[in-house]
Amino acid sequence: MKLKNYSKRASLSLLIASGTVMIFAGFMWVGYDKEEAYEPTSKPADRPNIILFYADDLGWTDLGVQGSDFYESPAIDRIANEGITFTNAYANAANCAPSRACLMTGLYTPRHGIYTVKNSDRGKSIHRKLIPTKNTEVLDREFQTLPGILKQNGYTTCIAGKWHLSDDPLPYGFDKNFGGGTRGGPGSYFSPYNNPALPDGPAGEHLPDRLSTEVSNWIRENAQNPFFVYFPFYSVHSPIQARQDLTEKYAGKTPGKFHDHAKYAAMIEAMDLGVQKVMNTLDELKLTENTLVIFTSDNGPYGRASVAEPLRGGKGMYYEGGIRVPFFVKWPGVVRPGTMSHEPVLGMDIFPTLLDAIDVSITTDLDGESLLPFLKGNKKPIKRALFWHFPAYLQMYKADRSFNDSHDAPHWRTTPCGVIRAGDWKLVEYFESGETELFNLKNDPSEENDLAQTKPKKKAKMYAQLKKWQQQVKAPVPTELNPEYKDE
Repeated sequence: MKLKNYSKRASLSLLIASGTVMIFAGFMWVGYDKEEAYEPTSKPADRPNIILFYADDLGWTDLGVQGSDFYESPAIDRIANEGITFTNAYANAANCAPSRACLMTGLYTPRHGIYTVKNSDRGKSIHRKLIPTKNTEVLDREFQTLPGILKQNGYTTCIAGKWHLSDDPLPYGFDKNFGGGTRGGPGSYFSPYNNPALPDGPAGEHLPDRLSTEVSNWIRENAQNPFFVYFPFYSVHSPIQARQDLTEKYAGKTPGKFHDHAKYAAMIEAMDLGVQKVMNTLDELKLTENTLVIFTSDNGPYGRASVAEPLRGGKGMYYEGGIRVPFFVKWPGVVRPGTMSHEPVLGMDIFPTLLDAIDVSITTDLDGESLLPFLKGNKKPIKRALFWHFPAYLQMYKADRSFNDSHDAPHWRTTPCGVIRAGDWKLVEYFESGETELFNLKNDPSEENDLAQTKPKKKAKMYAQLKKWQQQVKAPVPTELNPEYKDE
């Protein structure tokens, strides 16, 4: 039986007698017949409403639909099952602020200069061999932003949750702000929130529920016009704080193969309940068929609470576990439910995809590519490589569960580096030593086998591509030695 599209299921024990089963990184993919035609129930509007759910520190396997046998996420799973799943989807960076800056501008990090969170010289100076590139902490308002372009084209816009690119998101194209500011994490997940952009609710009110309530009410007030909701949950970023009832639920649950953190699981479910509330609001207002919904994450999982296994690494690392993330798009009448794409894609692709979806063009060249053809069922791959640039340092967390996966342990999650993915191949360059690592992700998604020495031609070709890109985008590569460095 020939296959065309696929729907994903997390259970490894379930067998589908009538279909074809493939194992990919530990997941089950159930195939549809090629001859089975997709007939949408409604015609998509020319200007759909748009909701972009953007989780914080949610890893590639931190959802039920992504293979976790411990975490539960039925509402988010439903978005995946009713839309398209990109199995090779990547965050724009391995930590929060740069990933968000790329999302909002559609540009690689060297274009806007936000490479990390706060200062680039994090960790102890005696362990830093190089003087890192100075980091930009506030997104320049001269950049065109996704909400700004949408607003110019008739969309009413709001943000609910983590902004992390300046003190106030409103000047960047938002009409309404619920809780967004410069802070990278919530003051508290329970009221009082200690958040100047979000008035406190009743004592003990839970932040994911509050934000989803604000969004739902805002949608009701703006349902007569096309709207854009950017919902960057603070969840599941630290501090690890969870509802007691949900924590008790997971504390009594049998640990999974890779996951077992009860509070973290409770935080995921609370975020999922927030997603469900917003999706229920669309149903209530009969807006579901006219709304394009995206769910993804800004980087890999927080190493003290979760892991991205079978992928290597976590938040702050440029191995797959630090940058590969869940990515689902639901658009009734356009996306066939249960579709799967193996195309390597980036969070930056969201900007041009949404402009393409509403037939808007801009004069600025974006670094991302429109994924609209994939949403419509096209299988033709995009001829491009993906790049990451990190000229900074990130110190290792204490008790980081990804500790042994770091190239730069014991002190660092990541030292200054550059990364390229082209096809099935990935190359990492470390600026301190000039060392490179080469992996074939198709054969080795866990990045266990460095092929830099055994595949010299492939290494040289990809290294040349990486160097050419760095020159094109004027990516700063630190070379100045740190006089305080002590080789240990």
